[in-house]
Amino acid sequence: MAQAKARWRAGHRRTYRPWITEPGMWCQFDWGVGPLVPWAGGPARATLLFCLWLAWSRFRVVIPTWDRTLPTLLACLDTALRRLGGAPTYALTDNEKTVTVEHIARVPVRHPEIVAAGRHYGMQVATCVPFDPESKGGSEASVRIAKADLVPTEANLLEAYPDMTSLQSACDAFSAQVNTRRHRETNAIPAERLVIERERLHVLPSAPYAAALGETRLVNTDQTVRFGSVRYSTPPGLVGAEVWVRAAGDELVIVADLGALPLRPEWAPAPPAGLVEVARHALSTPGRPRIELSHYPGHPQDPSGAPRPPAPKPASPAETAFLALGPGAEAWLIEAAAAGAVRVRAKMAAAVELAALAGRAEVDAALGVAAAAGRFAEEDLLAIVRHRATGASTAELIVADEAHSAQPGTAAWEGFGR
Repeated sequence: MAQAKARWRAGHRRTYRPWITEPGMWCQFDWGVGPLVPWAGGPARATLLFCLWLAWSRFRVVIPTWDRTLPTLLACLDTALRRLGGAPTYALTDNEKTVTVEHIARVPVRHPEIVAAGRHYGMQVATCVPFDPESKGGSEASVRIAKADLVPTEANLLEAYPDMTSLQSACDAFSAQVNTRRHRETNAIPAERLVIERERLHVLPSAPYAAALGETRLVNTDQTVRFGSVRYSTPPGLVGAEVWVRAAGDELVIVADLGALPLRPEWAPAPPAGLVEVARHALSTPGRPRIELSHYPGHPQDPSGAPRPPAPKPASPAETAFLALGPGAEAWLIEAAAAGAVRVRAKMAAAVELAALAGRAEVDAALGVAAAAGRFAEEDLLAIVRHRATGASTAELIVADEAHSAQPGTAAWEGFGR
């Protein structure tokens, strides 16, 4: 039986011919399952890896996304082509519904939007043989390598990604790594071959293909856009910029052209070119805006809604000398001012004089204890310094014990009215 099987395989074995590529002719792209990433401070969600592979130079681009819808595909294509510096003549991919609507007599019928996008970039989108991923093995290998290096598993011992920005940085680092090392097949560095192939690529249009990205909006001065009479926040650095918004299921997707911004945001991936999804919110109703607090780093308002205390800024030599004692002095000044303490300036001067005798570190620690315990009387600071000099720890000074209370009680009124 084994010999019969071997003879059958020998007569029916599939033959492969090495692909003879030409500069500027072919690229392949495909999707891979990415790692789980927390979304909007909630539970982790599955991500996807868009992988594009330029056939002749072996240059690869990996972009993480939340979905694989047509607008996301067009945004990834625009970003990848701008990183390549041009568009090849053909792009080969799978027969997904975003590319092929149906098959008639095994002839693929293209999605009209993908045809229009290809015409916009000067590129024809082609698809492989249905149910035959080996006919586009270059992109399949790119996806397999990207998943092995980017998705945390028990084998590679990668840590989980805290947010989408971290995954984007990891994808950029992976692309830089594989594009700057010598390829086994060509015995050349893909980044160097890309310089040669770029001369054969089609020149990209200045504006991206945005017909399927949704509606355009201008980012207001409060870093929000309006969609359906609801405000949605955007990351910093987009005020005044034009973005695209669209509803994807029960979510609102915001896409920006980072290459058109006058100043590159700190969070933007490098290079800052092409369409990039910058925010994603759950759809809401009027009167209930969706504001992501991480979009406002360093804002003076506390996330709980309470105003943050102002940071002390010395305006005189006396104030400078007091605040130079350390963080305990700053905490003492903030708490004393909030508690309405009297003779604050005189107590600050006394603390500076005490620091010259007892040491700045000791006085600063005592000021921190006084701020935490709410002790701002005349002799409180000196008493804390003396008590700490006996070896008492800071924790013992501020423990609240309900067994002893300064409350006079109601025992004196026990017989009242009898």
